[in-house]
Amino acid sequence: MGILDMKFFSLIGFKKKPKARWKKFYDKKQMNFDVPNISIYEYLKRASLNNYYKNNIAIDYFGTKITYQEFFSKISQCSRAFCSQGIRKGDVVTILSANIPEALIAFYALNKIGAVANMIHPLSSENEIKEALQRYSTVVLVAMDITYSKIKNIISETEVYKTIILSAKDSMNPLMKIGYELTQGRNVKKPKKSEEYIYWKDFIKYGEHYNKDIEYANPGKDTPAVILHSGGSTGVPKGIVLSNGNFTAAIMQAERALPDLAKTDIILAIMPIFHGFGLSVSITDAFAVGAKVVLIPTFKASEFDKLLVKYNPSVLVGVPTLFEALTTNERMKNVNLSNLKYVISGGDSLNKDRVNKINDFLHEHGAKTNLTQGYGMTEAVAAISFDLKFASRPGSVGIPWPGTYVAITKPGTDEEVPPLEEGEICICGPTVMLGYYNNEKETNEALHIHKDGNVWLHSGDIGVMDKDGFITYKTRIKRMIVSSGYNVYPSQIEEVLERHPAVMDSSVIGIPHPYKVEVAKAYIALKQGYHDTPKLRKELLELCEKNLAKYSIPKEFEFRKSLPKTMIGKVDFRKLQQENMEKRAEKRNEKKEV
Repeated sequence: MGILDMKFFSLIGFKKKPKARWKKFYDKKQMNFDVPNISIYEYLKRASLNNYYKNNIAIDYFGTKITYQEFFSKISQCSRAFCSQGIRKGDVVTILSANIPEALIAFYALNKIGAVANMIHPLSSENEIKEALQRYSTVVLVAMDITYSKIKNIISETEVYKTIILSAKDSMNPLMKIGYELTQGRNVKKPKKSEEYIYWKDFIKYGEHYNKDIEYANPGKDTPAVILHSGGSTGVPKGIVLSNGNFTAAIMQAERALPDLAKTDIILAIMPIFHGFGLSVSITDAFAVGAKVVLIPTFKASEFDKLLVKYNPSVLVGVPTLFEALTTNERMKNVNLSNLKYVISGGDSLNKDRVNKINDFLHEHGAKTNLTQGYGMTEAVAAISFDLKFASRPGSVGIPWPGTYVAITKPGTDEEVPPLEEGEICICGPTVMLGYYNNEKETNEALHIHKDGNVWLHSGDIGVMDKDGFITYKTRIKRMIVSSGYNVYPSQIEEVLERHPAVMDSSVIGIPHPYKVEVAKAYIALKQGYHDTPKLRKELLELCEKNLAKYSIPKEFEFRKSLPKTMIGKVDFRKLQQENMEKRAEKRNEKKEV
């Protein structure tokens, strides 16, 4: 079944404008805007022509510079190549790639012809890739060569008939290509050219020689554009279907909320393109104003200082882990950060002490700006609220972006609570997703029609809002771990662990980490006759490595005779969390006494 056959909520306009305590911070034009009925690609192309920046640099990739005019030309050629392979409006094409130019060209080319890009983490396990390809009936896969060792084991179990192979070296200059092949590329297993596997340059040639007239679908704002990923309450991944209008609205909001963002800016794109925050804020918002995007396919904290010196960015977008790396890099002493205009953190919250530490660091290195914290969800593209320059309050995640409305309700209801009372954060507006792909149950749990007649996204997060509309994030209702900005789902890890014949029960919790904020810890109860041995630990680790993304693999294992249970017989993970906290507090006290 094609994605266009699905029944999503209709999000065209508001039945009734919700109230906005924060409206005094925006003017009327900022709050009220119409989302044009065009694709993301068309919006960006029009912006380029209207604002005369087609000759500006769009992408800087290891010194290879691509102008906006060249970028749009490459997108058009790529769209013809996809058409030559039978891709049409509504088809789902999976992109399995890090931040490289070819992946972005493929993304916007698919958008131009009305196809849907399914964005997958290249570090996903074999089984995760296979399940994603099967779930979305993918027939064409765009994948980096580094993923081939996993793809080759599962591709026959999917409907994929063509895999387009990309490489990190494709857009490098000749000298860098040689260097890459002699180092990182030397051990990468690559497929032979065949009917099933085609390399990027050969694929693009199909576009050059495709002479048939193309009737572009002219996808509108309500047409699905991209599938990004989250996890379900059962641990089964959910495909978040976002429309052209969702992304275009997010661009328009950024233009209003970040008025200093301009075509002279340089954005260090460290956040990955398979992440809503990365694809929206780091990439698409930057392209809309004609800024230069410096693509970083693999971020190494130890080389952060080199990146900052080499590119002198004016905008940094990242998760807390990135900014922790900034402050702990010993070689940052003489780095000048005076060019920074925006420093934006998302993906998880930072406490006040960490924010102060980062701000002190920025100012010590010449920056005239502070860290901007926000709150967001992939289900609403990315950003929902930001602590803006013109509307800031310490400790908060700011006010809702223009055009987005937030209400704090009693969890699971549409009953709003008074100012400063805790409740569930609910979102309404043009960036709210169409729904979860072929998952009516989860869609209905997330999207509710309130008594005002509008569709509201229930976040599953607890927060408070003051009388002026500033939101303070408190905690997650859902049992979810956020590690380096990535969502980690305990039930998914538990399901993998319990595949091992020795495991009777398991429970996974999040434990504090100095840089990643949280990592997973697994508590395991073994079946009779089995014991904790190095061999067993190795087997469990290998099982996780084969079936889980790298960031989901537990960093600690603790074996017990039995796990605590609730009155109805479920493993009591809350008790394990409490025990873990108490043990860590005891250790801290012991160190103080010494």
